[in-house]
Amino acid sequence: MIRMSRAFAFLLFFTVTLPIVSRAQSASATSDRPFVVEYYYKTKWGHADEFLKLFKKNHYPLLKKGVETGRVLKVWMDQPRYHTTEDGRWDFRVTIVFKNATVANEPVDETALQKQMYPDQETFQREEQRRFEILDAHWDLPVKTVELEK
Repeated sequence: MIRMSRAFAFLLFFTVTLPIVSRAQSASATSDRPFVVEYYYKTKWGHADEFLKLFKKNHYPLLKKGVETGRVLKVWMDQPRYHTTEDGRWDFRVTIVFKNATVANEPVDETALQKQMYPDQETFQREEQRRFEILDAHWDLPVKTVELEK
C-alpha cells in the first residue's frame, strides 16, 4: 500500500510539474525572439493625409529613438493599395519589431524623451491630441510567425 502511495505521489508530482516546466522552457526559448506588433489606424474620411503628417512629425521620431536604443529592431508603415469594406477598412498599419516580448511589454516612460525632443510641449500635446481626434478606430495586434515547415 505504501509503494502504491509513493507511486501515486510520484505520478501526481510529474503530472502537475511537467506542464509547468514545459511552459517555462517554451517561454525562455521564445524570450529572445523578436516580438512583432501591428498597430492599425482608421482615420475619419478625408483626414488620412493629416494623420500621416502628424504621425511622421511627432510619433515616428520617438519610434526611431527606440531603434537607436536597441529596444526596437525595425519599424515600418503600410497602407492598403485598394479599398475594402467600411467595417474592415484601415488606413495605416505600423509594424514594430521589438527586440523580444519582455522588452515589448515593459512599461516605458516616454515623457522625458518627448520633452527633450519637443521643447514646445503645448504644440506637441495639441498635435498628438489632434492625431487621435481624427481617428475612427485604432487597435493593436501582436502577431506570431507560423512555422509551416515543422
